[in-house]
Amino acid sequence: MIAILGFLTIGLFLVLTMTRRVSVLTALVLVPVATALVGGFAAGMGPMILEGLGKVAPTGIMIAFAVLYFSLMIDTGLFDPLIRGILRLAKDDPLRIAVGTAVLTMCVALDGDGASTFLITVSALLPVYKRLNMSPLVLTGVVCLGAGVMNMVPWGGPTARAMAVLKLDSSEVFAPVLPAMAAGIVWVLVAAYLIGLRERRRLGTVGLPVEPQVEPQVEPQVQAESGPVRGDGPGTRLAPERRSAALTAFNLVLTVVLLVALVLQVMPLPVLFVLGFAIAAVVNLPTWEKQQALLDKHARSVVLVTTMIFAAGVFTGILTGTKMIDQMATAFVGVIPDSFGGHLPLLVAITSMPLSLVFTPDAYYFGVLPVLAQTAGGFGIEPAEIARAAILGQMTTGFPLSPLTAATFILVGMSGVQLGQHQRFIFGWAFATTAVMTVVALLTGAISI
Repeated sequence: MIAILGFLTIGLFLVLTMTRRVSVLTALVLVPVATALVGGFAAGMGPMILEGLGKVAPTGIMIAFAVLYFSLMIDTGLFDPLIRGILRLAKDDPLRIAVGTAVLTMCVALDGDGASTFLITVSALLPVYKRLNMSPLVLTGVVCLGAGVMNMVPWGGPTARAMAVLKLDSSEVFAPVLPAMAAGIVWVLVAAYLIGLRERRRLGTVGLPVEPQVEPQVEPQVQAESGPVRGDGPGTRLAPERRSAALTAFNLVLTVVLLVALVLQVMPLPVLFVLGFAIAAVVNLPTWEKQQALLDKHARSVVLVTTMIFAAGVFTGILTGTKMIDQMATAFVGVIPDSFGGHLPLLVAITSMPLSLVFTPDAYYFGVLPVLAQTAGGFGIEPAEIARAAILGQMTTGFPLSPLTAATFILVGMSGVQLGQHQRFIFGWAFATTAVMTVVALLTGAISI
């Protein structure tokens, strides 16, 4: 009976969100509450919810301050010299422009916001592509690959959702896949080189008569019904103010130190980003008025992120406390052959990217992933391993292709290409990215077979 109630909860959540009858946030809260009441769990529902909220609180704090930190860094123009340098080095060579597109995208995507990444990179590079008569599909494809791999950062959509729904921290999910992510970055550069080489053969080397415009020119407002978490949601950025060279150098050093501390796990991620943002805000915005303006400017993004994470805590708190997940997993274990169960991490890794075209990220992570993780537990596989497998493809290389995420339409809309053309052009390269990262994850022990 409890297993049936669990499947009903998941089913209602998927139907209501994928048909857009209600927002994801309200469905995450109200659907499990309703089914828990039907199942007679009213008396214990409060403690279940509080426990779920407590488990996701560190993730919510980390994401909120990471969003503020990287938004501030981009507002202050930290990446402007990189943009100008890439365009200067690329000159009139389609191959170098394609590789430069990948480098620029992966740097700008450090804040984990796919939509804003697309706004900056497409606005900066589309004039270059047009003047050289390069295919805009090369632009959308290479940006797709770069943003997809960088979406694995802990404050990005996939990892943040996985950590929240399975109540894990970054040391369990993100740190083990760092070698796989590094391999993915290398592969994206190789893919950009090969795509650029093909474009160079098609066009040859041509001149670029006019200096390209670097600042974003279009800031479309797109609202994702799925309730964005960083990496797939809407976002805009204002043109960064002019800053002194000393301040830019300080921001660069601070960011490098923060990222190194993150990799080395010197402190918990929430603590690192709280401290990093506070230092950056005091140095870059020394007055109360300027700091308040920054918070006002990015408040919407922070609220969208944190409310979704805490709503996920309600959802998983109830499903865990009522034993619905346990019972559903037991039902799955009963029908999966023992010889097949040990291969679940590999299966999740390979299928997660194509499934991003079918499921919204919220539906996959909040509805499907908990059941997969609990099912894998029946075969002695840790939930963290399933989480790692999921982020290798689901919304990592899949989100810039999915018609279910608003950011995809910013990318193709600003570039002037059709979604179907974009998908056909880059799907194989994106799936190859997932495959490369999966192989490295297997070799390094991040996932097992």
